[in-house]
Amino acid sequence: MQHRTMREIVRDQHPLVLGPDATVQEASAAMRQRRVGAVLVVDDDMHLLGIFTGRDALSCLAEDCHPRRTKLKNAMKRDPTTLPPGAHAEDALRLFEDAGFRHLPVVDQGRVVGIVSRYDFRADEHRRQNEETGFFEILR
Repeated sequence: MQHRTMREIVRDQHPLVLGPDATVQEASAAMRQRRVGAVLVVDDDMHLLGIFTGRDALSCLAEDCHPRRTKLKNAMKRDPTTLPPGAHAEDALRLFEDAGFRHLPVVDQGRVVGIVSRYDFRADEHRRQNEETGFFEILR
C-alpha cells in the first residue's frame, strides 16, 4: 500500500498566508472567506513565522483584544511544529493524535509549501493510524 507524502497532499495547494502586521480582524475575515481554520504567518520570502487559528481568534476575543488593532505577530503561535514535504501521512496523523493539533504547516527549508489538517487524509490512512494506536495500547 502506498504511503503518501506531504508533498503529494499539498501539491496544488495555495495556503492562506498573511504577514505579521495583518490584523486579527483581517485574518479572521480571510479565514471565513476561504473557509479554512488557519492562516500561516510569513515574511516577505515566505518563511514561516507562526500560525493563527480559529482557536487563537477566540482566545483573542476572550482576552478583550481589539481585532482591528491587534496584529497577528501578537496573537499567533510562534515557531509552530511543522513537517517537511517528504514526511508521510502517518507522521502527520501521529502528530494530530499525540499533540492535539488541527493544522500542520508543511515547510521546506523554512519556506511554506502548504498546510494539512485531518480532513486532508484518506480513510485508509486514518485506519492505519488507528491500527497503530491500538497496537501501542496493547503493548502498554
